[in-house]
Amino acid sequence: MGDPTPTPVPYDPEMLEPLSRIAPLDAPDMTEADIQPSRDDMNTWFPSFEEAIGDLPVVLDEYSVPGPEGAPDIIVSVLSPRTHRDKAMKGKADPVGAVYNIHGGGMMVGNRRMDVPRLIDLVVEFGIVAATVEYRLAPEHPDPAPVEDCYAGLVWMAKSAEKLGIDPEKIIITGGSAGGGLSAGVALMCRDRGTVKLAGQLLLCPMIDDTNTTLSSFQYLQGNTWTRQRNLLGWRSLLGDRVGTEEVSIYAAPYRAKDLTNLPPTFIEAGSAEMFRDENVEYANRIWAVGGSCELHIWSGGFHGFDFFAPGTELSRAAIAARKSWIKRTLNF
Repeated sequence: MGDPTPTPVPYDPEMLEPLSRIAPLDAPDMTEADIQPSRDDMNTWFPSFEEAIGDLPVVLDEYSVPGPEGAPDIIVSVLSPRTHRDKAMKGKADPVGAVYNIHGGGMMVGNRRMDVPRLIDLVVEFGIVAATVEYRLAPEHPDPAPVEDCYAGLVWMAKSAEKLGIDPEKIIITGGSAGGGLSAGVALMCRDRGTVKLAGQLLLCPMIDDTNTTLSSFQYLQGNTWTRQRNLLGWRSLLGDRVGTEEVSIYAAPYRAKDLTNLPPTFIEAGSAEMFRDENVEYANRIWAVGGSCELHIWSGGFHGFDFFAPGTELSRAAIAARKSWIKRTLNF
């Protein structure tokens, strides 16, 4: 890699103020003792489903669905256009496309409400159905629990296509950060197990490389929403002593996959000023190398999760517009 402390890429000027509030340079880094308090704190960040929906024409249905063999059931929350859901309940709906969302949080924290405003926006604009899954978290539930939970929820969604009023071959799997990594892992599972035929995978700054050996993985040691120390903690929580060894599954760390053929059309984005940049670019390169379809966006000056933490900035508006364009093209709107 060369210099062990490479100079960071500068942030977009519009990102400096929100970043200084969210991740000040003197903020202490996360430790294992902070995991549960962080979970508790994050539970207060996000609105309830009802608050997020408000008076929009969207309906929430909560399902308890079978988890992996021998594991507890999992919760999948489904957001549908009200008129479409009413028709689907009567078996009279024309099938629509769908999005299956996996939340982020470094494999350790977060919950299925994190991305609900983003999902509701897609439901309202495109008339699709969106689901978000509650998976077990590390370190209490290490690999393969998180990815197997997410896979089980997706299989349930595809098998429930008629009830939900969706086309089982028009499901896009999506997630940000850890959710992006889990989405990539589930897409590999679907390919290898010959189950769900995904329409696409929308990977937002995905967490996919447990080795932490890229140059960008050393560029952000502090002052970012996701630092090297936090990333090391997340992977160690998920993989324990296996982290960095040859015993790590491609479904846990998709960056390790040597065969990226026969994947669904892929969208990958990251900020230029975040530690996942290089592993995300390399993943896109490997998909292209085997003739796969991949659209890559590296947003100049964006920190990790910039659109989530600073949605009103011009960079975030551009990123969200690019995603929506890809969804429209992928689902043939």
